[in-house]
Parts: sequence; structure tokens; C-alpha cells
Amino acid sequence: MPVEKRTPIPVSEAIKRIVNEIILMDITNVKLSESLNYILAEDIVATYDIPRFDKSPYDGFALRSIDTTKASGDNRIFFKVIDHIGAGAVSNESVGEHEAVRIMTGAAIPKGADAVVMLEQTTEYESGFTIRKQFDALENISIKGEETKTGDIVLQKGQRINAGAIAVLATYGYTEVPVYNKPSVAIIATGSELLDVGDELEPGKIRNSNGPMISALAQNLGLTIETYKIQQDDLDTSIETVTNALQQHDIIITTGGVSVGDFDYLPQIYQHLEAKVLFNKVAMRPGSVTTVAVAQGKYLFGLSGNPSACYTGFELFVRTAVLKMTGAQAVYPQVVRATLMEDFTKPNPFTRFIRATTTFDGHQMTVTPSGFNKSGAVVAIAHSNAMIMLPGGTRGYKKGYTVDVILTESDSREYDLTL
Repeated sequence: MPVEKRTPIPVSEAIKRIVNEIILMDITNVKLSESLNYILAEDIVATYDIPRFDKSPYDGFALRSIDTTKASGDNRIFFKVIDHIGAGAVSNESVGEHEAVRIMTGAAIPKGADAVVMLEQTTEYESGFTIRKQFDALENISIKGEETKTGDIVLQKGQRINAGAIAVLATYGYTEVPVYNKPSVAIIATGSELLDVGDELEPGKIRNSNGPMISALAQNLGLTIETYKIQQDDLDTSIETVTNALQQHDIIITTGGVSVGDFDYLPQIYQHLEAKVLFNKVAMRPGSVTTVAVAQGKYLFGLSGNPSACYTGFELFVRTAVLKMTGAQAVYPQVVRATLMEDFTKPNPFTRFIRATTTFDGHQMTVTPSGFNKSGAVVAIAHSNAMIMLPGGTRGYKKGYTVDVILTESDSREYDLTL
């Protein structure tokens, strides 16, 4: 069998090719209570102003600012309290000269009043209170429509639904939310040397760690997963398994026991499926032999069998594809800058991704490599929350250098920063 030709392309180009594919999931409606982390499928437009009325942001007293003009420490001015209102209530009184209404946070400003005095700024008496400072018109008042006006776009199509977005949707009465469906994923672990997790170890064999790891990464994205196992190591069986998975799922992920390059059937499977290969080698370490193809409007990922390389391939390519398929505005990895806390002197002919741990001490972001960092490393993944990204063509970095870092355990991926 001829060896498949592999020409490496830059990481940024590989991601660009994935993003440029026009593959989009269908739109559905989900319950508001189940919408967290989905991607909005349409703009959400304000149907009324927020605030809906002039209201008080504090507990205190609503009064006329004109009556406070001569107030000072030497000239305390007395106000008579004519009513008490709480949040959700409206006063029927109209505030007159040197009168005030006791008001709670969130309550509507009564007629005649144009300022609010906070409770702690007063000296209270049985029938009222005194103040010793002047207040301006509209001081301590939340104005109707100051945050959002009717017709404003309050949430954008392609925005990830977080807790704040759920609050906005609840504010406007959305019991159901239009979102993009999340893709389902088929995971196919290949390699005659693989054992199931519960199997006893045998000479020359290893347990399948990539399958459970990919499954966990996919679950973090809220995806549904099905695991397939190729029972016989032959081309026909492999084609049958992948073809069946492609009929049932939106994304197919194959991962070899040692390297996807050793899964000799992959190019023939793609050929059988008439798949378009986006790339089959990336100028990166680890994971250079990662392959991504498209068939029948679905992504096929051939990830390396080495655990760290497999992990890196998922974070860079699978995650990006999922975000693109679900209509997200921000699809690129989140990149931050951090101070390197250890020497990393290995030269980098290709872009290198190093499992690492980031820490923020209140002043600066720091990053430290997570132990053993060869492509077959497993334990380092468990102790990392990020990947240091070192450009190709560099000869290593010293402690104290500033480096680019991709956050892998972050809950927020709102920053659309290209590599």
C-alpha cells in the first residue's frame, strides 16, 4: 500500500479551513431552564424599556432636589415623610415642598420627586428626617430606559447563553429559546493494541484512554456521544463501522492506539466516503499527523493515538468545529498572555503546545508546564488547565518570558482571538 503524502500546514491555516466549511446545525427551541451554553439562533430584541420606569437604586427617601439647595452641616433641612413604599408598590401621593416618601430599592419614584437620599445620609426623627447636603436633579435615580430601550438588540444571534443571558431572556418572558442543535459525536478507537478500560493488561497492550478522554471533552461541550469499536482489523469492517457512524452522527472522531498515521485504512475510508480532506498534517507538536475531512456535510477527525496529541487536536480542531456548527460568533481558541515560570529550552521547529497550569495572583497571570510533556504523556493532562503555545522556529524560552496561552478549562470562551 502506498504511503499517504502528508504536507504540513500552519495551525492557523488548519483552523481556517475548518471554519470556512459551511456546516450548520438545525435550529430548535429549548426550555429556558435547559438553554445554558447553547448558542442563540436569532437576535433577542427588547420589547420594553429597562428600567420600565424611573426607580430608586437604594433604600432611602424620594424628594424634590430644589428643596435641598441650602442644606449644609450648619443648616440641616427637615423633610416630612408622607408615605412609605416598597419594591413593586407605587405611591399615590405627590411629593410637595419639603416632603418625602420612604422608598425601597427598586420602587418607582413617586410623582413630584426627582432625587433620592440614601438612608445613611439622613438623621431620622419620628415624623421625618434632616439632611445636610444638596442633591441634584435625578441624583440616585435609575432612569426609565437608561439600560435598554424598546427595539434594542439585547442578545445577539451566535452568542453563547450564559447565566446573564438567561436573566435577560427571563426578563423578556422567554419560556423557550431559539438555539442551534448541538451535534452528536461518534468516537471510534482503533488499534489492535487497545484494551478496554476494565481488561487485564497484556504484553504489548495498553488500555484505551483516548476514547474516555474524548468522551469527557465532548460532554464538557454538552454533546451526545456514542462509542464504536472496530471488531476486526480489516478495511471492509472499518469502512462499515465509519459509514454506520456517519449515518447516525454529525461528527466522527477516530483515534489510533499509537498514531493515526498507523491506521492505514483511514485514507481509503475517506476515499470510499468521497470525503474532502481539509488537511492531513499540521506544523505542530504534538499532533502533527492530525487529519480532518468533510463528508456528507459532516466533519471527520482523525486524531493522534498519543494522548497529549489527541487532547491537543480536540481542543484546537474539534472544539472549533463544534462552535462553528452551532452558529457561535466566537469560534477560535481563547488566548491570553502569561509569564512563564520555568525554563523550556526545547527548540520548536513547529508550533509547540505544552500542557500547563495557569495561576493569577491578583497582579499577573503566570503559567508553568505540567510535568512530563512528550506527546504520549497522560498524567500531565490531568494537572493542566491550559496549553502554552510556542511559535515554530524558536529555540526555547526562559523563565520570565511572556508567552501565549490557550485556556482549556475556562468556563468562558467569549474572546474571538485567532492564533
